[in-house]
Amino acid sequence: MNENEVKALISLLDDDDNEVVTIVETQILNLGRAVIPVLEDAWSQSFDPLKQQRIISIIHKLQHDDLLSSLEEWKKNPDDLLEGAIIVARHQYPDLEEDKIQSQINQIKRDIWLEINDNLTAYEKVKVINRVLFDMHQFKGNTANYHLPGNSYINIVLETKKGNPLLLSLLYIQLAKQLDLPIYGVNLPEHFILAYVDEMNILREAFNDSSTRILFYINPFSRGVVFGRSEIDQFLDKLKMEHEKAYYEPCSNIDMISRLIRNLIFSYQKIGDTEKENELEEMLKVLSTK
Repeated sequence: MNENEVKALISLLDDDDNEVVTIVETQILNLGRAVIPVLEDAWSQSFDPLKQQRIISIIHKLQHDDLLSSLEEWKKNPDDLLEGAIIVARHQYPDLEEDKIQSQINQIKRDIWLEINDNLTAYEKVKVINRVLFDMHQFKGNTANYHLPGNSYINIVLETKKGNPLLLSLLYIQLAKQLDLPIYGVNLPEHFILAYVDEMNILREAFNDSSTRILFYINPFSRGVVFGRSEIDQFLDKLKMEHEKAYYEPCSNIDMISRLIRNLIFSYQKIGDTEKENELEEMLKVLSTK
């Protein structure tokens, strides 16, 4: 359809016959995300509240369908963890500016880069990251409002400098990746931490227990405190959980984004937003379907 034909179709959204409206909505949805600017223009020119609401509903459905498609594509090649987090953030912030996020992270990375060098030990490099991220840029865990949805959106965390363990870990991993540091996420129950991998053992991991690859662990939610395997043992004992290998080893990017979505589902459950909860369940299903 050309623009005039789309406008003619949109004009039928004020019809009193719900069956007609349903048919029109289906036809518009089939046109895809490209019609959103035309819909937005029609919304701004309309003085009919019902028609405006129908237009908003269609725009939201188009954005959500596009989100599911983006997530499906990301799943095929999930190397870019930040991209996965941005896709999830677009669930709530469809007009999110990716360049702004990249710029904010690059600024933090530059500040770390000025202080870090190859002569430092792994522990010393982490101390530099912690000083820049938590002292200079003042990021911290949001202990006062732990389950706030904003704690799980990368753009909000960068603005407020507060987040949950997973988002602070995700930011930490992204910075480490840009600095070529082997820091990865660990999917610990009821918490999320990081592992600093021994680069010297990576090539030999096929012949050794992979647990020997971990130099130490990092807790970004506690300002980057460094600890060892025994602390994870104690944590799991406190939860009365088995010491499963997955609780000590790096997890995949898909695992991290799946957990990010589950965190949001729980957040919206707590505030009773069923619509967002259902949409997030659809997103989670995309990642869990093989």
